[in-house]
Amino acid sequence: MTENAQLALVTGATGYIGGQVAQELLRRGWRVRLLSRSAEKVRGLEWGNAVVGPSESAGPGQAEVVEGDASSAEDVAEALEGVDVAWYLLHSMGDSSDFVREEVEMAETFGHAAREARVGRIVYLGGLHPQDEAVEDLSDHLRSRVEVGRALMDSGVPTAALQTGVVIGDGSSSFTMIRHLSERLPGAVAPQWVRNRIQPIAVRDVVHYLVGAADLPQDVNRTFDVGGPEAIEYAEMLDQYARAVGKGRRFMLTAPVTTASLAARWIGLVTPVSSKLARPLIGSLQHDTVMHERDLDDYIGAPEGGHTSFAEAARSAVAHVDTHRWWRVVLGTSAAVATTAVVGSVASAPDTRWYKSLRKPAFQPPAWLFPVAWTALYADIAAVGSLSIADLGEQGRTREKRAYIAALGVNLVLNAGWSVLFFDRKRLTAASVESVLLAASSADLVRRTAKVSPEKGVVLSPYAAWTGFASVLSTTIRAINPRRR
Repeated sequence: MTENAQLALVTGATGYIGGQVAQELLRRGWRVRLLSRSAEKVRGLEWGNAVVGPSESAGPGQAEVVEGDASSAEDVAEALEGVDVAWYLLHSMGDSSDFVREEVEMAETFGHAAREARVGRIVYLGGLHPQDEAVEDLSDHLRSRVEVGRALMDSGVPTAALQTGVVIGDGSSSFTMIRHLSERLPGAVAPQWVRNRIQPIAVRDVVHYLVGAADLPQDVNRTFDVGGPEAIEYAEMLDQYARAVGKGRRFMLTAPVTTASLAARWIGLVTPVSSKLARPLIGSLQHDTVMHERDLDDYIGAPEGGHTSFAEAARSAVAHVDTHRWWRVVLGTSAAVATTAVVGSVASAPDTRWYKSLRKPAFQPPAWLFPVAWTALYADIAAVGSLSIADLGEQGRTREKRAYIAALGVNLVLNAGWSVLFFDRKRLTAASVESVLLAASSADLVRRTAKVSPEKGVVLSPYAAWTGFASVLSTTIRAINPRRR
């Protein structure tokens, strides 16, 4: 390949799969051109000195960048000039009502430009789907992949439309979802689709097939199923992941119904994957996605060493990942919240003669409600705080993580301090001032949490509402007991 120095165009190179394909092509001595809306972002990738300057042409083992939009016929035509093989690895994961049509139109634009540029082959990565279901019955996410593949195969350029299931690798959103659901939950009550059969594939195997497809005979224009050696239920993947990384088994009970939207919200709450991204991923899990043939192996051979098992792929994906972060964060956050709860409980003395002698506003809740509410709220703070801190750590948002921990620490100090000032020191004015500070701190904590994910912010919002109410109650008690400052 180095001798021929063929020119490849890789779209989606800033994505996980696209980046892996581009790097493998570079290793094999291809000249690589990358189409991206941000040349600066591409040049920021950790590819060593492989990316040449904007005025240079790529040599063997080097990449050049064309800045442009894949929906622009002019930009695509420029990027495809002189290209031998093009990898179309674009998926918007959009949620607009027309995103399927938009993706098909973009593929048609690409295919037309490739034909005009006399490109020798297009390689595309789509998704496995049931063959006995009409395309119209598939989720929008899967339907777009099927129709994009068809558009490319109808372009007049020989196309290899590879169809795969869940990709197992450290940068795969689907695997990130699996990993964190398994690590953070001992089990769950889940929708029926967790019993659907999935054929996962290791990222190294996907790259093997994508790059190898460049050498297919010119008359091959078709889809190919690619996948790992086994088809397993989604629930079983969660359990197998836990066992592969040395954790206990995971149980899964199924519920009769739940919507993809509700499931996506749950994912956005308990994992670092946003609900917007989770929704199309969940859509593709609504069906069995298994292989029906392995014809590509007959053309280019299986990956070196054979097809990678799910357990092996999972261990490889987390080889350089801290899989124990979650429980360290949970223990640390829970200990801080528990300490706050103990200090507040010990300091509180609602049965004393002094407290009973205070005048209370008519809107004061019954005494039994306070311990019930605070127990639930402390559990809320511990759970959501742990999720937020862990997510910020997973995403490398170190500065935000430190600021969040500091904000949580201040909030817990104010929380415990109010009980000390009010009950122990009997300082109504100081307690009133601190209650206002606590309410402001709680609102700020919810704001910070919502920046991690909206779902987490929503779940923590009752804490801000309760402390806001408590500040009104505290300042009112001070106002109607003027002689007790």
